[in-house]
Amino acid sequence: MAATTSGEWTAADIPNLQGRRAIVTGANIGLGFQTARELARAGAQVVLACRSIDRGNAAAERIRAEVSGAQVFVAHLDLSSLASVRSFAAMALEAGGALDILVNNAGIMALPKRETSPDGFELQLATNYLGHYALTGLLLPLLLNAAAPRVVSLSSNAHKRGKLHFEDLQLEAGYTPWKSYSQTKLAMLVYARELQRQSDAHGTRLVSLAAHPGLSKTAINRDVSGPAKIAIPILFGLLGQSDAEGALPQLYAATAVEIEPGAYYGPDGFQEFKGSPALADVAPQAADATSGQQLWSASEALTHVTYDWTAGGMGELRPQGVPAS
Repeated sequence: MAATTSGEWTAADIPNLQGRRAIVTGANIGLGFQTARELARAGAQVVLACRSIDRGNAAAERIRAEVSGAQVFVAHLDLSSLASVRSFAAMALEAGGALDILVNNAGIMALPKRETSPDGFELQLATNYLGHYALTGLLLPLLLNAAAPRVVSLSSNAHKRGKLHFEDLQLEAGYTPWKSYSQTKLAMLVYARELQRQSDAHGTRLVSLAAHPGLSKTAINRDVSGPAKIAIPILFGLLGQSDAEGALPQLYAATAVEIEPGAYYGPDGFQEFKGSPALADVAPQAADATSGQQLWSASEALTHVTYDWTAGGMGELRPQGVPAS
């Protein structure tokens, strides 16, 4: 059983975020939407980084309708494409300034057949992990310019069944939908922990955390096929929780005062399926620092993104699409 936080933490406990800037990937639906809305409700300026501009704009309008004075902006980001990641980061860097919160939320789940990204990577690995690794590295100058920057990376209970197949990260041999998904969610947790080690080693203020939503009713299972297509909604309906509740662990990691750098948060209920945010169980394969270093090196080689820990010192951040005053 995970260690609980002090009391039942809800979105109402998010501190005042006036003057803070945040980016949430996959923010047009599900956990990302709920996260973006609550950050905006607390006063943050939030960029909804979405693959579909139309769906992103619809989500932004919904947030503005629900949250008076919400400062939300939409920008295109396709995490499966390194060109798109670089384009998004270039716009953010050109605007300059400080980025206080980055929530690496977007993801796809259990594609029936092995597909590849525009860069030739296995698609779940590209979307769920490599795109986020590259995005965070490219946005590092903005993060390091913040007073207390946080990066939250979304993992899953599925990481416990995962293995990092360093001999074949692209799963060119023996691909299965859940083998790939579990590997990507393990990668996100291993990465989050290694990012904290890197930050500590370089003496920066950046805090890296991971979170998972338990069993939450979202649209991520839209690509699942076979018996799981029927079983997952039933299972989530019986044992799971809403996407608003599922977003609480990543909101806690992004905003709560009493967090542990490098920690992993999830629901505190039975099997971490649902409940209030709490420290979550980390599988042994995710706690291995050697795997963290190996994954970091592999990610750098695949994406050609190297983290510059000396960057920073830029001007005022303007959310993308917002002109300078």
